[in-house]
Amino acid sequence: MSDIITERVCAEPEGDIVVFLIGMRINRLTRPWRWFPVASAMPRMLRELNARPALGLLAARGHFGVRNLMVLQYWKSAEHLRAYAHASDKAHLPAWQAFNRAIGTNGDVGIWHETYVVPAGHAESMYVNMPPYGLGLAAKLFPAKGARATAAKRLSRIAVAASEPG
Repeated sequence: MSDIITERVCAEPEGDIVVFLIGMRINRLTRPWRWFPVASAMPRMLRELNARPALGLLAARGHFGVRNLMVLQYWKSAEHLRAYAHASDKAHLPAWQAFNRAIGTNGDVGIWHETYVVPAGHAESMYVNMPPYGLGLAAKLFPAKGARATAAKRLSRIAVAASEPG
């Protein structure tokens, strides 16, 4: 419990941030030889990304259900995300190619992703009685007081700061 932050805090990225959701759905539970290789590819990618911060991953958190697995990721930029996805010497591209060879469109396993490029000043958050979480893992945390006390104030404050000349 020592990592629990008991005060209200908010996270503020230092600029644009990319929110990337990626997941898989097990469509046929009775075919683990099909879905297990897909499910085991993501931990390898996350280990690689965590070991090399220059690749651009800021933070990630997994969410798991019976048939669905999802990883919420925060990236420095869309360019970092694209570069990682297409790099032949990194874990993602070979895993994607293996999926296409082994599964393709046979219906056994579904995969998906969604990418959101969030411009500076267009994200706000609040956490209380939480360890660093979500955007709070990817950006600096501040007490949610004064100009950061409400969602409207946080968004307004961040938007003004983003529009000021560097």
